[in-house]
Amino acid sequence: MHESHGFNLLSHLPLFQELPNHVGMSIIVSFFLVITTFVARTQLLRVMRGPEGGLIPKSNLTYLNFFEMIAESLYRLTESVIGHRDAARYFPMVGSLFVFILVSNLVGLIPAFLPPTDNFNTTLALGVFVFFYYNYAGFKAHGVAYLKHFIGPVLWLSPLLLVIEVASHIFRPLSLALRLRGNIMGDHIILGVFSGLVPYLLPVIFYGLGVFVAIIQAFVFCLMTMVYISLSTSHDH
Repeated sequence: MHESHGFNLLSHLPLFQELPNHVGMSIIVSFFLVITTFVARTQLLRVMRGPEGGLIPKSNLTYLNFFEMIAESLYRLTESVIGHRDAARYFPMVGSLFVFILVSNLVGLIPAFLPPTDNFNTTLALGVFVFFYYNYAGFKAHGVAYLKHFIGPVLWLSPLLLVIEVASHIFRPLSLALRLRGNIMGDHIILGVFSGLVPYLLPVIFYGLGVFVAIIQAFVFCLMTMVYISLSTSHDH
């Protein structure tokens, strides 16, 4: 499925003319995140080699402090959902997913660029990845006993529960994909419409709303991912 609404500057660049927009933008977002991570890691190593060892943060907002605040907030959320014992294990994946989705969403606020997350192919790929990941985490935590989660404790209800559980798990990646894609596409369309009708002052309001939607949708996607991981690795079922 290829989305082509709105003017897309990327389609006019020689290296990306043959690629669908969501593929080209995903490559650009990934490259940007690699560079950003490299810069942040370089600064972190430089601070850690300093006289204070990086233990005392700067009083003003710096590049490094900004990413530390985001990482600490997301890690605390991961701990509250998944638990203190397993948070460190799953946080790198959840954090990477959050940053990728957030930056992909924010790309749509740049004029002449379309966000990769307003394409169903991108959001479905992310949803399918989450589906395989939390099931892998479940098998890793419980082994073959993880399959008992699909049949329940009552034997005679097992066939019915199996159908319900399988259907529920199949619809999870689809639900994640449709929610993310629908909200980002809707926000991008509204911003484009009002920017065309009233090009001065009024679009600023919708740009602010767009930033809010981009953050919330990345947060919701990762929150649901944490919930699925917690359910699959919990020892209570």
